[in-house]
Parts: sequence; structure tokens; C-alpha cells
Amino acid sequence: MTATVNKNGLLAGKVAVITGASRGIGEAIALRYAQEGAKVVVSARTVEEGDHMLPGSINGVVKRINAAGGQAVAVRADLASHDDREQLIKAAEDAFGPVDILVNNAAITYFIPVDDFPEKRFKLMMEVQVYGPFHLAQLVLPKMRERKSGWILNISSHAALHPKLNAAGRGGTVYGMCKAALERFTTGLAAEAASDGIGVNVISPGLIATPGVLHHHLINESNKDMAVPVENMAEACLHLVHGDPAKNSGAITYADVVLREQKLTPAELIA
Repeated sequence: MTATVNKNGLLAGKVAVITGASRGIGEAIALRYAQEGAKVVVSARTVEEGDHMLPGSINGVVKRINAAGGQAVAVRADLASHDDREQLIKAAEDAFGPVDILVNNAAITYFIPVDDFPEKRFKLMMEVQVYGPFHLAQLVLPKMRERKSGWILNISSHAALHPKLNAAGRGGTVYGMCKAALERFTTGLAAEAASDGIGVNVISPGLIATPGVLHHHLINESNKDMAVPVENMAEACLHLVHGDPAKNSGAITYADVVLREQKLTPAELIA
């Protein structure tokens, strides 16, 4: 059965901004939200195919959504740039109106041991993965509070969990720090925004063979059987941005947990 857009779906009429959406998890979330009727703002630095060494582009994702009968626009944004973050939200509002859903998925990652980690790269990772989501939330929260409605979803990683002392490391300490900070930000903001009907959640995907994961050689012979389809993550991320925020907020969760607890079957994505 071919995947289609349901304009009267779970997210009908909602405006969703997804960062890091040129490929991988962000792309899948953008497609899934569009299939449920959301007006999607697809953002990343890669505008056209070939602009990056990895496959995928925001224009390509937008073309797929619009060709299927959905509504989407592409907005280039470097999440390390304060001005780009402001321009992203302005462009979203100009295109579709106030943002109902913000998905902070963009990431930049370097796997380098602490001893050798350059200050410049440390600050860049913190800017993109911690302050960037914080700032974007600040930009959308006022209008969400005015409407007493909104959702913010942050994308984390199992790297946020504390490693065992005897676990062999591969330079992921800074990445884990960023994701742990993102998780604490999520629960704090969920508590602050609860009285205004705003849901805030954070989710980790598990092991998915995205272009970025393959680039960093994170799948190998020992763990390849644990890899799951990107559709699993997209479906779980859909669940975390609709419903009653009084019951569906403040979660630090995982895609497999959401699918199991909610008895969800991942939908096919737009081809």
C-alpha cells in the first residue's frame, strides 16, 4: 500500500518545524508529520542534493511531501547561528503561521577523546545540540503560551546514559554531555510550560542505519542485529506531539518503548 497524505489526519492544520531534516531521522519525522496533515517546515544546511557528502537535501524532502499532496517549505538554517535560528522561525511563521510543533533534531558530532577534544568543536557541539534547541524554544514559546497549545520534541540518544566504568569508549563523552543536558532541559521546560497546555518530550531512537550513523561506523558486526527501521522512530515521534499534554509531556523515552506501550504499528513513509 502506497503511503499518502491525510489532510484530516492527527496533525491537520498544525505547523511543524523540524531541524536536521535533510536526511535520516529528521527527514522521516517530516514525512510522517506531513502524512498526518501538518504543514511542515523542513530545515537543515543541505539545500540541494550534492551540497553535502551524505545523501539527502531539504529541497528533496519538500518535493516528496508536496508531490504527495502535502504542504512543506524548505528553510536553510545553520543551527550554530543565532541569526539563522531567528530567521528559521520567522520564515516558518511567514509561510504558515505560528509554530505548533518544534522538533529539535539537528546535531553535529565529533568522536574525540576528552584529552584531545578541541575547544572550537566542543563549543560548536554545545551550540548546535544544547543552546540551539533552547533558543528555538524561546522563539516559539510566547505564541504557544498565547494559544495555550504547542509541542516541543527534542531528539536525544542512548549516549546520554552514564557509561559503565569498564566500557570501551570511542570519544563520545561530549556527545553524551550534550544529550544529557538536552534531556534535563526537556523535563525542566515541561514543568514550566505545563500550565499553558504545552507538551515537551525527549526521545532516543535506538540504532538506525541513517547516513550519519553509517558515516560514523556506529553499526558493526556486534550490533547490526539491533538496528531498526527509521519508520519506528517517526511513528514514536508522532505520538509525542499530539493528544493531551497533561498526560503526554515530560517524558524521557525511547522509540521502542513508545511503540510497545502505545501498541503502535509504524506507517510506511512517502516514497
